[in-house]
Amino acid sequence: MMRFLDIILSLVGILIATPLIIIIVLLCFSETREPIFRQVRIGKNEVPFTIFKFRTMSENTISAPTHLVDVKSITGLGQFLRKHKLDEVPQLWNVLLGDMSLVGARPCLPSQEELITQRKIRGVFSEKPGITGLAQLNGIDMRDPTRLAILDQEMLSGLNLGGYFKYIMMTVYRVMSVKPFTGL
Repeated sequence: MMRFLDIILSLVGILIATPLIIIIVLLCFSETREPIFRQVRIGKNEVPFTIFKFRTMSENTISAPTHLVDVKSITGLGQFLRKHKLDEVPQLWNVLLGDMSLVGARPCLPSQEELITQRKIRGVFSEKPGITGLAQLNGIDMRDPTRLAILDQEMLSGLNLGGYFKYIMMTVYRVMSVKPFTGL
């Protein structure tokens, strides 16, 4: 049922966001030559896949977790896109393709070995990664791999249709109200 909802909601999201996507792509071209950023991430059953995002950093930035990258690498437009979570919009394609769900643990980089280990221990890789989830709504990022994996496990172990909609609605509310992603 959640896969069906992922397909329908991602299609609706893409259709609604199309004018915004076009504007962002054009604006990104003014800062970088490549508006869509592609990066290998770890998905369900630890199978790598390519994630899509709007480019928020200069093209020569190393492929590493955001907290390990020089803040000066973030472009002016990139700061705006990140603040409003608009850099994540292209991930609706990942949801449509079946690599991700709207709700799930954020996909990590292959180089994030400690997080991968913590997620393996807790069975997090048995589900598709997502655009939003409990950790994001609580402001927990990949700097704290153990805490992140614990919240991922907690969310996934009790995820049902009601929880799926709850996480989506909370995310939409936070994005629309421009409230920081800290605490439920």
